[in-house]
Amino acid sequence: MATVNKEYSSTQLKLAVLIDADNTQSSITEGLLAEVAKYGVASVKRIYGDWTTNNLKHWKDRLLEYAIQPIQQFSYTTGKNATDSAMIIDAMDLLYTEKLDGFCVVSSDSDFTRLAARMREAGKLVLGFGERKTPKPFVAACDKFIYTDILREPEEEAAGTKDEPRKKSSAQDFKMDKKLRALLIQAVEDSADDSGWAYLGPVGQYVANRQPEFDPRNYGYRKFGELIKACGWFDIEERSNPLDPGKQIYIRKRTGR
Repeated sequence: MATVNKEYSSTQLKLAVLIDADNTQSSITEGLLAEVAKYGVASVKRIYGDWTTNNLKHWKDRLLEYAIQPIQQFSYTTGKNATDSAMIIDAMDLLYTEKLDGFCVVSSDSDFTRLAARMREAGKLVLGFGERKTPKPFVAACDKFIYTDILREPEEEAAGTKDEPRKKSSAQDFKMDKKLRALLIQAVEDSADDSGWAYLGPVGQYVANRQPEFDPRNYGYRKFGELIKACGWFDIEERSNPLDPGKQIYIRKRTGR
């Protein structure tokens, strides 16, 4: 099965980006595609909705700018989400007819839970993107889930629209977050050698495997290493490697904590 570490592969993954326009803000477009580019090439970019209504007019300029193909889906019956059905049918067609390595499903709707699980069963990388209200089953069905508020454009953050920008978690915030502490300590202990030291890379991978929605940006930090340093729960040691000009970071649970 494909893993989130594919972003570090020497070959580019071919990805399909499928967007549910009914519950996705157009302001995330640039951030969304930049995030997708970390994992591979967006070979397919499609967005689904009823383009005969005014509800999606905020998307229309973005479609041309970012070469996203709009897929028309009329809302035949009030209260029934025809857009979700169209996305699911298209995704399954792409799964069997195109040589794709993964799918990016952009929606906050739980209707895509089984779709995400099915694509993972087929060995595809599945990246989910949605708001924080996204139901947990859909989040858990993805290899990785990214909350869209961290992808919003700077001008929207400055305007203070919808959600407030994520602020860096303080020492007090970390002290209160017992779930995060338990997750990180478990990751370090399971990745550590006999001396208790663990290389940062496998620790981050363990966390991603256990909790698909984990992202240091959710806590206001760009990198996992920055979050580890800020939380104060670990001793940190930088080691030199003669085969690598950079420093390798190792961490160990602090005693007495």
